[in-house]
Amino acid sequence: MAKVSENDSNLWHKTCTERVSAPPLKTDTTVDLVIVGGGFTGVSAALHAAEAGASVCLLEASEIGYGGSGRNVGLANAGLWLPPDDICAHLGQQAGDRLIALLAGAPAYVYDLIARHDIACEPMRNGTLHCAHSAAGLADLRKRHAQLAATGAPVALISAGETAKRTGSDAFHGALFDPRAGTIQPLGYVRGLARAAQAAGAQVHGNSPVVELSYQNGTWSARTPGGTVRARALIQATNAYHLGLNTHVPAYVPVHYFQYATAPLPDKLRATILPGGEGCWDSALVMSSFRMDAAGRMIIGAMGDLGHAASGIHTAWVRRKLAQLFPVLSDQPLQMGWHGRIAMTSDHIPKITRPGPNALAAHGYSGRGIGPGTLFGKGMAEALISGDEGKLPLAAVEDHAERMTGLQQAYFETGATLMHLIKARIGY
Repeated sequence: MAKVSENDSNLWHKTCTERVSAPPLKTDTTVDLVIVGGGFTGVSAALHAAEAGASVCLLEASEIGYGGSGRNVGLANAGLWLPPDDICAHLGQQAGDRLIALLAGAPAYVYDLIARHDIACEPMRNGTLHCAHSAAGLADLRKRHAQLAATGAPVALISAGETAKRTGSDAFHGALFDPRAGTIQPLGYVRGLARAAQAAGAQVHGNSPVVELSYQNGTWSARTPGGTVRARALIQATNAYHLGLNTHVPAYVPVHYFQYATAPLPDKLRATILPGGEGCWDSALVMSSFRMDAAGRMIIGAMGDLGHAASGIHTAWVRRKLAQLFPVLSDQPLQMGWHGRIAMTSDHIPKITRPGPNALAAHGYSGRGIGPGTLFGKGMAEALISGDEGKLPLAAVEDHAERMTGLQQAYFETGATLMHLIKARIGY
């Protein structure tokens, strides 16, 4: 397969029916809140701030959903990647329990927003399956199940046989089923939130990169090529796509994740593969995911960069992996392939930091952007408007540092490439 380009090879761009007009900023304006970044976090902040009565201007360097939000797998999960005990070990019991409870309700809130604003994003809330790729993976899922059940989560550990029925694959030792979660078309969701924010009164501008950000005499100034926005408060929601602006650069480890989509499957095959419509990912160290979209395309993904010189290794692995999981799909062509960048923190917990006075920034969802991004954007907007930081999902810190991010990035990409190279040769 030829090297992928941006939107031409991104399934979400091909199938998204949501439209939002976000023209470049062409004048100076003054508002209560300026938001930099047009992904899940930024558009959620814009929507909730506008609904609270604040005047809002959102500035996106490219188009709405250009970054990870438009390249996402589309799993609307409950919670973080970390199990509950690890979250509490990092944050402390009280703060950990509060974040766990908040994010447990994230999918419900996401699907409520979708219904409330009539967002066209293929919402399917039939749960997710965290699939055990090995006996060790099943042991890990047992621990996760016990910890999640202790928090009151309605999760279930299902057998290998039941997993085979639900997935259409006999490759797994069992799975952890979470009925709170589901799948969406992620670009449709972020565009729909932006449209809803505009309807609530927010200004939303794409292709408006912030080239200078400054604070003086109680006012933030965000200068773009077309104009300057002045505001009392600032939200920076750039996450892993901090384009051009050198102020308050988020500290994270960049991890790439790619996906490939088949053509829509024939009805006979669709009836036997993921018949319940769950979104899935596995317990392997180099994680992979698979799901179906509304048209019946199989979408399979894993860690790796398709813009990397070794992208062919990832592509070869996808073909082997697809045939191993679902032998009946071994001859299905891969129609589209795309990748995105994840902002990962060393402890896998998102961070809220302070770029300056009356300003907040969030980043580091470590691959869980949909629910946390929506709620972190909401919380930051409400905190800045009300002056009550108790509305934040977790306490803000002055700054966050990561060590040797370049080396860590190389470690993840090299590890994924080597693993896919080995598995492409011996089968997986």
